[in-house]
Amino acid sequence: MRLKAGKKSLLLSLSFSLAFSFLAWAENKTAKDLPPKYKQWLEEEVVYIITPLEKDVFLRLETDRERDLFMEAFWRQRDPTPGTPVNEFKEEHDRRIQYVNRTFGRTTSLPGWKTDRGRFYILLGEPNDIERFTGEAEIYNTEVWFYQGLAKYGLPTGFYLLFYQKGGVGDYVLYSPASDGPQALLTTYLGDQANYLQAYRKLKKISPGLANVSLSLIPGESDRFGRPSLASDILLQNIQTIPEKEVKDRYAEKFLLYKNIVEVEYTANYIDSDSMIKIFQDPSGLYFVHYCIELNRFSVREHEGKYSTNLKLNGQVSDMSGKTIYQYEGSLPVGLDEDQLKNITYKPFELYDRFPLVPGNYKFSVLLKNEASQEFTSAEKDIVIPQDESSPRLSELLLGYKTEVSPGTGLKPFRLGQAQILCQPNKIFQRQDKLFLNFQVLGRTPELEQKGSIQFDILRQEEKVFSVTRKVSDYGNKLDILEEFPLANFSPGIYMMEVTLRSDRQALSTEREHFEITSVSSLPRPWVFSRTLFSVSHPAYSFAVGQQYFNQGQFDQALIRLERAYDTQPNSQEYALALARVYLILKEYEKAKKVLSPFQDSPEASYDVQFSLGRAHQGLGEFDQAISVFNKAITRFGTNTNLLNSLGESYYGRGALKEALAAWTKSLEINPDQKEIKDKVESLRKNDRDKFLRG
Repeated sequence: MRLKAGKKSLLLSLSFSLAFSFLAWAENKTAKDLPPKYKQWLEEEVVYIITPLEKDVFLRLETDRERDLFMEAFWRQRDPTPGTPVNEFKEEHDRRIQYVNRTFGRTTSLPGWKTDRGRFYILLGEPNDIERFTGEAEIYNTEVWFYQGLAKYGLPTGFYLLFYQKGGVGDYVLYSPASDGPQALLTTYLGDQANYLQAYRKLKKISPGLANVSLSLIPGESDRFGRPSLASDILLQNIQTIPEKEVKDRYAEKFLLYKNIVEVEYTANYIDSDSMIKIFQDPSGLYFVHYCIELNRFSVREHEGKYSTNLKLNGQVSDMSGKTIYQYEGSLPVGLDEDQLKNITYKPFELYDRFPLVPGNYKFSVLLKNEASQEFTSAEKDIVIPQDESSPRLSELLLGYKTEVSPGTGLKPFRLGQAQILCQPNKIFQRQDKLFLNFQVLGRTPELEQKGSIQFDILRQEEKVFSVTRKVSDYGNKLDILEEFPLANFSPGIYMMEVTLRSDRQALSTEREHFEITSVSSLPRPWVFSRTLFSVSHPAYSFAVGQQYFNQGQFDQALIRLERAYDTQPNSQEYALALARVYLILKEYEKAKKVLSPFQDSPEASYDVQFSLGRAHQGLGEFDQAISVFNKAITRFGTNTNLLNSLGESYYGRGALKEALAAWTKSLEINPDQKEIKDKVESLRKNDRDKFLRG
């Protein structure tokens, strides 16, 4: 990680990768639907360097503002020196386009960027060498470009590109040894297009070097084959995939996913990250989602020798239909002194966190924003919290490179028992490391305690290289199991940890996790910022779980948890309101009134408290009190349809029909599309007309 000092911030740059599942896209737009400015940008300025994913996302944007922000993000992701005022990549790209338009557009009606030479110049830049064959009687005008030093893109250490004037007219076109062959370069027709050897021999008499390139664009390869090489066409295809190798384009997915959620100033500033999300059970029986986010880039502000930033978390859990079950926010101040900053300069930054979640199938996403740099990243995963614990099974496996004893009752992410496991999403280890394996055996039975065993296997390419079996009884009644495996005897490579729970030799549950042993001598471990949370007995957990059950519509389960939270902290307006909402749904109006009444005259009483208290009075038939509460709410918070409709119902219940009519009429002025309220208003007006006619 490199440290770059700016005027107000320090940019700590990392390079770590993350595998991300592709979004399910809707039907695409086409470039012709775009305003001219953006159509030109897509079809001319970046046509060769934009990836398919980036193009797909750009075509799905709905406003010019979104397109402008995406274009800014597009160039930011390619900036080799983020944090500096110059984007060297964009400057070089603009130079290449100007060069090809000026140089290759002179001999053709096409603009230079549309020519074959222009396309490959934009992709690869200036060749190391160009050899031209012009004015020759026996071969068409030809250019041979030579490149080297592009192995970082998976290309050969050196290679050629050949362009020729097909048939002696028009612009130069790209030559393919397999599709065109040496005959295409000769002005004389030899009778058989497939007679490569005859054409090659004639071309070799004219120019041996050009003859070799005509068989293969890769130096030395033509000697091995004696005929045009398919490897050359593979090379040409690989060159055109360079844009996908130059940028991690999943930022485009994140842009589309979060463009309506993230503040405008953050939108273009997605930073790459890696993440890991695991589910473990607390000894209390409550399940927790543990997750870590490893940032690709971490920025801090400098002020008087101190370095700081504020990280903002926004998590959301929704069910498979998209209904929000749980949301949370957090603000995490990070402060460093000079020595601490130096200590982490070449290390990744990892954030650990955890939260409780009730049984169900969910989509989880968490947004992490860095206020110092106005950058954001995110993690997403489908997760399952099991409902049935009647059968023995294993939890997910957690592989760590270190453990830290963490005494006390506070909860820490990835702490199972007294040990917090330090882990990374990439699960890379050195041979001198110990691999720490943490997991849980859930749903234990007496039979499992007597006959159960746990088999640990390490596999490489599906072949066992290590195996050991232990009895379940060896671990006593521990929920959390920790094992360690020295890696000194394992050679570098990709491995799989496989753990199998058995009872009387029958496999009950198996969990697997890949890991890598690297040959590098030094592996920087991250600087971990781990949130420490309340102990599990804190009412905040009962409140969170109660809210989750409430959002799922499981009101009986919600009532148990929310009453527990309220009984612990009856002075909490938040707890009282959540409990009152359940009471209102269950038509326990007296109980709702009881928990909310202490807050009704408080200057901090929220709109929801006032409205819910009014509904409680209304449910009890206490219409005068309800009217008083609703009017206070209107005076303090202003009118809305819910308040006016409830006020109208209270007036109606008291028999004050004119006042009810006035409240509902005003509600319809705000929102005319309320059929039920319209019907009530028409009914009252009709009754009033009937009374007049009878009089």
